[in-house]
Amino acid sequence: MDFNDTPEQAEFRKTCRKWLEDNAKLKSGNQVEDFANIDFLKAGKDWQKKKYDAGWAMLHWPKEYGGIAASAIERIIWSEEESKFSVPRGIFEIGLGMCGPVMMEYASEEQKSRYLPPMAEGSEIWCQLFSEPSAGSDVAGLRSKAVQDGDKWIINGQKVWTSGAHFSDYGILVVRHDPNLDKHKGMTFFFVDMKSPGIEVKPIKQITGGSSFNEVYFTDVVIPDSQRLGEIGDGWKVAITTLMNERLAVGDANGADAEEAFKWAKNQDDSGEPLINNKSARASIAEWYCEANGLKNTKLRTMSALSKGETPGPEASITKIVSANKLQDIGNFGIDSLDMAGMLKPDDSEVQSFHNAWLGAPGLRIAGGTDEILKNVIAERVLGLPQDPRADKNIAFKDIPSGNS
Repeated sequence: MDFNDTPEQAEFRKTCRKWLEDNAKLKSGNQVEDFANIDFLKAGKDWQKKKYDAGWAMLHWPKEYGGIAASAIERIIWSEEESKFSVPRGIFEIGLGMCGPVMMEYASEEQKSRYLPPMAEGSEIWCQLFSEPSAGSDVAGLRSKAVQDGDKWIINGQKVWTSGAHFSDYGILVVRHDPNLDKHKGMTFFFVDMKSPGIEVKPIKQITGGSSFNEVYFTDVVIPDSQRLGEIGDGWKVAITTLMNERLAVGDANGADAEEAFKWAKNQDDSGEPLINNKSARASIAEWYCEANGLKNTKLRTMSALSKGETPGPEASITKIVSANKLQDIGNFGIDSLDMAGMLKPDDSEVQSFHNAWLGAPGLRIAGGTDEILKNVIAERVLGLPQDPRADKNIAFKDIPSGNS
């Protein structure tokens, strides 16, 4: 593994940095993205359009779809440099990180020409309609129904935890077309106009105070067969393409980090002495520094594979497990250091960053696969351990025992 940029990569990084310095401000602290704020959404679209016009929006995409056909490693370099600046990024994470790659692989050429450039430009936002009340990490347990009627499909059901559905223009959707088949074989994949009649979006109020997640209800929603991605019954295959990209897109948990905890501990009183002198606090901060560097090297492994044209392995699962749990621990550290007063959350307080971390991290430990799911991925695909026993294997979905049977 080579940790250093090649001369060409170093020059590319310099070019990225120069453009960012000319068009954005360096980040001075942790940034809170408010997806319910109209001004924030506008700022996000404006920034995406500025990147698109300058050729920085989707570097690795083909030029005809808004990219510059850059290498995978150049994409990583841009992302690293952009993360150092105070710019809105999360609005397009799902569309560009998950929906775009699926459309690139399965949509028709006409559809790619129609939908990918506006996606890259930021004029159209996409969401991912996967999870359901009875199918979270086990996506193949979904119950939303698709019934074919000539050259169209009628969709009924409910999705939940859909990030950004309330401001999205389109979404990718996986539903069950045949309950008589094995649960992994009876699904079909579509993309859908979120303004279609019969779609109702209800924001979910989160413990953080935001409402970025939503319930989405489908009542006799009509989708033309031309918006099917993959063959009938290929829903799981197409979904796996999405989930593989999701693990990369949602891999890191951003927020309060070891450096912030260290600065906090230096200035926080602990019985008349700086908290940093407390052995327990020092041990925790040291552990978070070690984890942060372990994550850095894991990402470098991914970068090294990409630079050689290889497909990254399941190490993205490691990144999310460690970073989300680390974020929750650091949030708890900052709150606990103030005793009972730590539960107060004035908007202008430095402790707000720790509150956001502590309240938001549990959601990150679920998004993109729970800790348990990702540990299974690591156990099976990295360590070569046998799969868990499955009671639902090789039987029709309608015959799988459920809470209602």
